[in-house]
Amino acid sequence: MERTQLLVSPFYGTPDVSHLEVNSPSLDEVSLADLLRNGFVYPPYSIYENVRLFSCGFDPSQDLFEDARYQPIFRDTRNAHEHAVPQRDWVGEYHRRLCASLETATATMRAPWLLQSGGKDSTSLAIAASDARPDTTCLTYLGGQEENEVDSARQVASQLGLRHESLVCDVDRAYDRYLALVPRMKLLTADFALLSYADLATEISRCGGDGILDGMGSDVYLGVPANWAKRVLRMLAMSIHLPQFLHEAEWLGSNFKLAYVISTLQMNPFERGFPGSRFTDAEVDALFGRSIAGQSKERLSRFIPAFAQASDLEEQLSITLDIMSCAGGMAKGLYTSGALSLPVRYPYCDRPLRDWLAWKVPPELRMDTRKGISKVLVREHIGRRFASLPYVQAKGSFRFNLRELARRRFDQVYDYSLRMRDVLPGAPAWLARHRQRLDNKYDASKFYLLAVVLPWLDHHSALAVRVRDERADPQGDVDFIADAARQVAAH
Repeated sequence: MERTQLLVSPFYGTPDVSHLEVNSPSLDEVSLADLLRNGFVYPPYSIYENVRLFSCGFDPSQDLFEDARYQPIFRDTRNAHEHAVPQRDWVGEYHRRLCASLETATATMRAPWLLQSGGKDSTSLAIAASDARPDTTCLTYLGGQEENEVDSARQVASQLGLRHESLVCDVDRAYDRYLALVPRMKLLTADFALLSYADLATEISRCGGDGILDGMGSDVYLGVPANWAKRVLRMLAMSIHLPQFLHEAEWLGSNFKLAYVISTLQMNPFERGFPGSRFTDAEVDALFGRSIAGQSKERLSRFIPAFAQASDLEEQLSITLDIMSCAGGMAKGLYTSGALSLPVRYPYCDRPLRDWLAWKVPPELRMDTRKGISKVLVREHIGRRFASLPYVQAKGSFRFNLRELARRRFDQVYDYSLRMRDVLPGAPAWLARHRQRLDNKYDASKFYLLAVVLPWLDHHSALAVRVRDERADPQGDVDFIADAARQVAAH
């Protein structure tokens, strides 16, 4: 089987997944379990057995099939910086460097579009774009009632003289656009903003845009404060094995927060750093009809030494972002835009800018741990142009209306589950049992994962055929039955 290694980290260069050709594709079922458990595939794996991905922390010079070593690329940045020069204009230098990064990112774009969430990163990018690329169009996505970014984003664009557009989530339109991209999506992630991104990227292409600017990337090196909520969730994640009937209890059906806590109790503390509500290990095993969640969980061991060497929770959270940023957050943009032949660029990952921010800027301008805020320099950059902004009270940009998706597309996803019973034999039963519980965002999140994964598997049917052939093998049946017998005996 021919092996392929592909660059997907903008920290190492310009990713391009559109040219990927996989010969004799074979589904990596453990990677599929990753998607259902975490929403992304643990790097450096991919959905294919014979494709590995150079993600954050994996040196592109290594052989990812033989010796894939992980090393955080921004370790020890908090105490590494130049001695402060008296009266140094850090904000002015940041603005100049950000403009230069934008010019590099848009060099081949005739009509760039900036994904403007209304938050700090996209607002700072919009300020730079008004100088470097004033022909940039800002686009804000309204995913549901939890969000209120549009007013802030529109005000920013208007005052900067930039064109602003907004797109309100329509689950039918967005899901149809995703299904239209699936045949051209060479790789798969299940990020909770994937359908939003498919909607946005298709809209940009339809409107004549020829490139996307995305503000992701800076959290990895500027840091994330460990607030009380993150600390409590980390304490609650104790890898407890709870009986399945707790998840099926009627009194839990509409209580999202309680369902989230019960799910957290069963997680590894490091796993709980990954956002979102996902299938539990027991549910993943039931979906596959065999034990497989443990193999997915074992992939986390590659990163445990880095977690152990971290000095505090803030550094551990940065490593968590390092692991999932390319595999999940950036992957949704790379995979959908690749299907549209529409380049997506991440200016905050540009080497001159990110090295300067990570290694040269004083740590107190990156994160103020006493106040519990990050991106101090970015905040000051915005403050020079806007005295006050109607920032969102609860961040939620680019989310997707999960419950409405479940209401509108249940039958279609159930049909996909019937066709993919060879791969996920337990999916139809899970959907049938939970149909009346999908108004709870916890269960609707799991429905979302199936709604993303099943159509991709269905279209890329060569993968499913290979799985069917392997399971049709007599020895494979013996192994499968023996494994099932061990599970029964264990219980």
